[in-house]
Amino acid sequence: MKLKYWLGYYHERLMPPFLYPLALKNWFKKCTGRKLNLKNPVTFDDKINWVKLYGLMPEMTTLSDKYAVRSWVAEKIGEKYLVPLLGVWNRFEEIDFDALPERFVLKTNNGSETNIIVTDKAGFDKAAAAKKFRAWLKMNFAFKFGYQLQYRDIPPKIIAEEYIDNGGNNLYDYKVHCFSGVPKYIEYIGDRHTSPHEIYMDTKWNKQDFYDAVFPQYPEIPPKPERLDELLSLAETLSQGFPYVRTDFYILNSGEIKFGEMTFTPGSGQYTWQPESADIEVGKLMKIPY
Repeated sequence: MKLKYWLGYYHERLMPPFLYPLALKNWFKKCTGRKLNLKNPVTFDDKINWVKLYGLMPEMTTLSDKYAVRSWVAEKIGEKYLVPLLGVWNRFEEIDFDALPERFVLKTNNGSETNIIVTDKAGFDKAAAAKKFRAWLKMNFAFKFGYQLQYRDIPPKIIAEEYIDNGGNNLYDYKVHCFSGVPKYIEYIGDRHTSPHEIYMDTKWNKQDFYDAVFPQYPEIPPKPERLDELLSLAETLSQGFPYVRTDFYILNSGEIKFGEMTFTPGSGQYTWQPESADIEVGKLMKIPY
């Protein structure tokens, strides 16, 4: 399985750009069983994949970089919304673990799901982590999963951030989907480390009748956050100038809002929407110049 994965990765990385559209269609078909329409994109998935090949803006690379985006966020909405940075390094061997607290998060800046949450430094397996980070730093995430080319030119680094949670090693995500600078709905995910669930809400905190089938839905509507208006205002500020971007935040038990990341191609554009008609309805919100 591992050999098959790496062969696929290098196949994508070495492919000439003029073949990207064909390769992307084949990848999408394999992932979803559906045909991808790049010539006349209508659905949300179609349009996200169109952006990957034809709609990228230079800023998207900077803002997809989990280290570089911090300066931009601090300038736009203020440093107080950032999770405190503990360090940044080019190689795992450069990390001074004695200088880090007992709990922290290590991640690369150039991809997704390339992180390790450390809740007990004394029991942290540095050798295993080093092996993972060496591989992650060599990986060009643009070619890992469906040609997300905004990641291609990010200089790889390792960053450490302060560990945050809502108690019980839990953290609540508020992923604000913004279209042309306007927040339209919030993808709320909780219990990520135990039994993850999600629910889609509008900006007034009304449950939506669709979801993307990544996690089971919450059986009941979670409590409306007290600082929802502030959260939406922050998302609106950060999303200006882009046809679509998902701006992610955490709200802690203290009431603090912390920025997570900005994502221009969530799920690499291969959501399995429930019901299927949601793919079209959400796609109507995204205006692209095709």
